[in-house]
Formats: sequence, C-alpha cells, structure tokens
Amino acid sequence: MTRAQRLDRLPLRDELKGQEPYGAPQLTVKAMLNVNETTYDVPADVVDAITKEVRAAAETLNRYPDREFTALREKLADFLNRDLPTPDLSAENIWAANGSNEVMQHILQAFAGPGRSVLAFPPTYSMYPLYARGTYSEYIAGTRSADFTQTPEDVAAQIRQHQPHVVILCSPNNPTGTALGLEVVEAAYDAATEGETMVVVDEAYGEFRQPGTASALTLLHGRPRLIVTRTMSKAFALAGGRLGYLAAAPEVTDALRLVRLPYHLSAVTQAAARAALDHAETLMANVERIKVQRDRIVTELQRMGLRPYPSDANFVLFGGLDDAHAAWQHLLEEGVLIREVSIPGHLRVTAGTEEETTAFLTALRNWLEETHGRDPR
Repeated sequence: MTRAQRLDRLPLRDELKGQEPYGAPQLTVKAMLNVNETTYDVPADVVDAITKEVRAAAETLNRYPDREFTALREKLADFLNRDLPTPDLSAENIWAANGSNEVMQHILQAFAGPGRSVLAFPPTYSMYPLYARGTYSEYIAGTRSADFTQTPEDVAAQIRQHQPHVVILCSPNNPTGTALGLEVVEAAYDAATEGETMVVVDEAYGEFRQPGTASALTLLHGRPRLIVTRTMSKAFALAGGRLGYLAAAPEVTDALRLVRLPYHLSAVTQAAARAALDHAETLMANVERIKVQRDRIVTELQRMGLRPYPSDANFVLFGGLDDAHAAWQHLLEEGVLIREVSIPGHLRVTAGTEEETTAFLTALRNWLEETHGRDPR
C-alpha cells in the first residue's frame, strides 16, 4: 500500500482529501531564482549581530519568551515610520508572527472563519485560498483586467457584489509584480465599510516599490478596518528567520491576541529579527542592488521580443513564450531555476545578483536562439 493510499484511509477532513501540499521545487543549482528570496548572502556584520542576540537569548531559553514581543514591535514601528510623511506608528499598531503566513492565518481566524468569506483577485498569491480553507472560510476568486491591473471602480463593485468578511489586495501583486494605486485601496475601503469587511493590503514586497509608488501604510490613520502586512523574508534577507508582521489600528492587534497561540514567537526569532532591524540600512542597500537587476531584466526581456510586465517587486513576470515549460526546463538544465506559474505562456524570475541575472538572461537568450533560429537581440 502506498503512502497516498494510507493517507486516504485516515479520517481526514473532506476538503483536504486529494489535495497537494503547497511548495515550490527546492533544487540546488547555481542560480535559484524561483521563490523571490534575497539571493545576496546575509552581510557578515548582520550575521555577527544576530549571533550575539541569539546567544544572549539562549541563556534564558528555560523561560518563556516575551508574549507581547514588545521590544520587537517597537523596532518594527520605528522601521515603518521611516516610510511615512507623518511617523505616528507605535508598538500598539504592530503585530508579528512566524512569517506573513501566520499573520494572515491570525487575520482570518479573527475576522473570517465558518460561515464567512474571503475575497482575493487571481492571479495572485496561491496561498490565499489555502488560508481560507485552513480557517473553514469560503474563498471567493475575484477578477482582474487582461493586463492584471485593478481599477478602483471594479474592485469596489466586486466587494459590494460579494460582501466578503475579508478582502485581500496584494500590492505589489505576486506573481504579476503590479502595484496598486492608493485610490484602489481607498475605494475598496469605502466599499468595505458599507458591510462587515476587513481590508488587508499584502505588501510583502513593499520595500522594492518603484519611486513614486506609495504604501498603503499612509492610509491607516482613521481607517480601523485597514490592515497592511509586511515580511522580513524578502528585503531583510530573513526568509529562514520566519518573521512577518502588520500595521493596523490597536483594536485590530487586540483582536489577533484572541486567536494567537501562547508564546507564538520564540525568543530566538525575536532576537534575530531585532538584530536585523538594527542593521536595516545595510540590508536595504542590497534592496537597491536587486532593484537594478529587476529593471535590467525587464529591459533585456523586451529586447528579446518577450513581454515582461512592469514590476514593483523583486521579481519579473514575463510572457510571449510558445512553450513556457520547455523554456523552464532548458533554464534548469543550464543551472537556473525560475518559477512556473498558472498563466499560459508565462514564467516568473526573481531578480538576483548581477551574476545570477546574467546567467538567467544568457540561458534564456540561448534557448530562444535554438528554438526560433535567430539571435533575439
């Protein structure tokens, strides 16, 4: 009997039967550009600082950690305030958990759940329906325009039509890289207040925004049903540290305290995150390098005759491929791993170091030459 057959014999929840676990391929190649990690190594001084903080935390691991992770919330508020014209966020506005996945889970546990619904707009982050399923919430798949953008009128109309309890706006959106104008968020919020809807703006890639693209953090004041989520996995090169967080009205963080598990953030996680925040300037320097490579990818893909989409993230979605899987396989054979997405003729690539970006562009150009019989330059 196979493991799958043995699994089928367990009294599993009906909605989990036949499902596959979430996960991208984890392969070791020279250029791993498929899950939007920061591919630069963590700088040595940041490693030293994290090691020092974790060493100190280890001395008290016989005790439970600070349940309120107060020092960490203060540092997260200080970091977000740097991006605000009026820096008025405090620890009372901040919540954190083990990755933005757990942050989203807390939000849905508090505001969605049985008999309630969650609205998102595919193509978008593929975990959203899984969050809904895990919290016994109905998932509603909204729609986007053909170029994956969203207008204030259309988003507001869909919220009024479906009347969800939670609506998730991903900006910059994964996998398309498109960012939302604040007028979209404002329209969504206005429509939400006509019912019982919380508005979540997922800004996991917010630090990579193009100049002039504003953050929804600027809209928090006076909007108690607005939540803006962030992560330290991307810009802070802390994907292995698992620290996600949000900013919202203090009453929202009070609501999340009702559903969190006791001492959900370990002392080690808190220590590592605090140390990384103390070195934010060093880590943000790598963000600027990544943005240069992202824009380079867009330019070079256009020269190849492909269709890259404008990106405010650390990745680029591109189309124009006759056989996206064949292109993906060729790149993998050349030591470059990128992401297959559920959009025909499209692939997504993370902007890595200059060397990794060159490896990707060279391998893709070679594939186009082989399959189209021409030099795509």
